[in-house]
This record gives sequence, C-alpha cells and structure tokens, in this order.
Amino acid sequence: MLGLQKITAHWWLFLIRGIIAILFGITAFAYPGITAAIFVFLFAGYVAADGILTLVAAVRFSHPESGRWWWMLIQGVLGIAIGVITILYPYVTAFALGILVAVWAIATGLTEIAAAWRLRKDIPNEIFLIVVGVLSVLVGIYLSIFPAVALLSLVWVIAFYAIFAGILLIALAFRLRSRKSTLTPAT
Repeated sequence: MLGLQKITAHWWLFLIRGIIAILFGITAFAYPGITAAIFVFLFAGYVAADGILTLVAAVRFSHPESGRWWWMLIQGVLGIAIGVITILYPYVTAFALGILVAVWAIATGLTEIAAAWRLRKDIPNEIFLIVVGVLSVLVGIYLSIFPAVALLSLVWVIAFYAIFAGILLIALAFRLRSRKSTLTPAT
C-alpha cells in the first residue's frame, strides 16, 4: 500500500506529463510546416522532458523494500537517451526519426502497460494507463512498418498521440488525486 500512497501523493507528475503532451500535440497540429522543419528538436525536448519527469517519479516512488518502480527508471533513462541522441545528431536523426520514435513509443507503451498491470491491484479496473500504453505500442508498430512516412504525416501521427495520451494522463492524475484522500499520508 506504501507504493500507492507515494504515487497518489505525486499525482501531479502525471498531470504535468499530460499537459506537456497536449501542448506539444496542439503546437504540432497548429504549425505543421514549421513543426516538420524543427520536429527533430521538438521531439528531443519532449522525450527528454518526459524522461526527466519519469525519473523524478521513479525516485519519489522508490522504496527500499520494493523494486516495483524500476520500469519507470528504465522509461526515464530511455527517454533522456533518445532526446540526447536526437540533439547530438540532428541530420542523421532526421532520417532515422521514424525508427527512434517507433522504438521509444513501443518501449514507453510496454512500460506503461506493465505499470497499469501493477496498479490494477490497487486501483480496480485501471484502464487509462493501459490505453496509453496500447496506443504507444500501436503508434510504434505503425512507424516500424512505414518508416518512409513523410515527416509531415509523422508530425500529425505524433501530435494526435500526444494529445490523446495527454488527456489520458490527466485523467489518471485526477483519478490518483481522488484516491489520495482515501489513503493515509505517505512518509
């Protein structure tokens, strides 16, 4: 129960992730031409920020007697690593962006599904994180099958994913916040 207390106490991390995802998605839809030209750097910033917030969550949720939050640590490190690779090699990355996004989306989706599987014991019928995870995996598979998709189409796919995932993460945040009041304070 201590893990649930910590995750509900820090529900706002999911809220911030959701807001960042929605803002990223709206910006990509509003300015597709400009976004396509600078998408490499927008993507790097987004996955690095998501990775940092996920690492913060992993550290805050860690407990000496529980190894349950290792998946968040892996997800955070992977996000930061892909962000750094993207910034260091922008021209090469522009050609390989579809593959990087696919790997990141699949890895993120699988870790989110694993997290939801764990949360289902504490929050019955936890569906929001499962849907985000499945959506991430599907986007990753799509990009793996069609790596030559035009960058503009990639912008739209990622923008839609970011907005939808952001909405689901915000819903999860408020669900966790509502559970917070029913639990005793975390130490």
